[in-house]
Amino acid sequence: MNNTDKLGHESVGKLIMSLSVPAIAGQIVNMLYNIVDRIYIGHMPRVGGIALTGVGITFPIIMLITAFSSLIGMGGAPRAAIKLGENRKNEAENILGNCITALLLVSVVLTAVFLYFGESLLWFFGASGETISYALDYLNVYVIGTVFVQLSLGLNPFITTQGHAKTSMFTVVIGAVVNIILDPVFIFTLDMGVKGAALATIISQAVSAVWVTMFLTSKKSVLKIRKCNMKLDNKIMTPVLFLGMSPFIMGSTDSLLNITFNTSLQKYGGDMAVGAMTIMGSLKQILYLPVVGLTQGAQPIISYNYGAKNNHRVRKAIKILLVSSMSYAIIFWLLMMLAPRTFVSVFNKEDPQLIELTVWAMRIFMSSAFLIAAQIACQQTFIAIGQAKISVFLALLRKMVLLIPSILILPVFFADKTFAVFLAEPVSDVIAVTVTVSLFAIRYKQLLTD
Repeated sequence: MNNTDKLGHESVGKLIMSLSVPAIAGQIVNMLYNIVDRIYIGHMPRVGGIALTGVGITFPIIMLITAFSSLIGMGGAPRAAIKLGENRKNEAENILGNCITALLLVSVVLTAVFLYFGESLLWFFGASGETISYALDYLNVYVIGTVFVQLSLGLNPFITTQGHAKTSMFTVVIGAVVNIILDPVFIFTLDMGVKGAALATIISQAVSAVWVTMFLTSKKSVLKIRKCNMKLDNKIMTPVLFLGMSPFIMGSTDSLLNITFNTSLQKYGGDMAVGAMTIMGSLKQILYLPVVGLTQGAQPIISYNYGAKNNHRVRKAIKILLVSSMSYAIIFWLLMMLAPRTFVSVFNKEDPQLIELTVWAMRIFMSSAFLIAAQIACQQTFIAIGQAKISVFLALLRKMVLLIPSILILPVFFADKTFAVFLAEPVSDVIAVTVTVSLFAIRYKQLLTD
């Protein structure tokens, strides 16, 4: 039985375990790309705190670059899986070929835009006279490697969607190991500071991009890169971009959200509040990325069986996904709430003011963070079964409709403006998750009735 046959016949629980564990490991390792950078930067002698804040200012641009890889990769991979489930392999390979061309074109445009407008954007995003040099040093090096980011992140879902979860995991592991090795060498030994952190990251992404490309041209891959499929076709790319719009909105609105948080916190709390947000953003990544790994493991099973009209297997996969996602999120959230100082000290031990502010802010900002697991699981399930309109709506709801306005409006009603900015996160989480779960329950019955 080959990998795609297993998606339709093997035990659903066993499949989710075999596909999710490597995907979760891959997500955890993927966190190390940026988080290891932040840990090393935060421990730079004398300037660690302010350098960490400067690098945090670049996050909106990095998030946007990543969002474009999701637009194409996460839009194309589920559609390719559905075509495989329908036994239409040639159409699945057409999708892959078109997505590669789109990723390359996007890379050229993003590199040019951010190299030219980068400094102006950083000032707009909340940089100060103290932090701008660190932000620019990191960004100008990172942007040069945009093509590697697009290819490694945008093509890896096409490996996962075939059921090759371990291979997909190795894509990230190989790059992360390279990054972990190079970071201290470039930052401290060669005294390159934040430039060294960025250089280590793009070299590691280049290694990952080579690995992905080699696999998708090998005999092991059911879907293969073929030159004849790389001419862009509107009939292929339009539904890909439509389906990928939800993860793109999630990523790009993360960028806009980060800008709104940083500018508001800079206004009310200064560089120290922006630094606290940088640390909390890293911790929230640790919370939700394993949940994303679970959804990546479940996605091929849900997409393939939805295409094959095996609704009972789809329902079972969704149930396991929701239970496992919420269980993990609650456990990790409890650990953060019980020992926030332990988590903060991983990023900085030398600045007591930054540590105290971040510990205080975590109690507010993370107070309902475990709920995000339900949001991600339901939203990604809609993507897996090709329900683009609903997934786009849910992606817009939490951040654009609820969270960003709350960040701007709540400070009007509180004397402590910094507290109000942090409070916007849990308020929005509760409302968004309530709407998402309610809508999911309704559509679940409509779409998956035998």
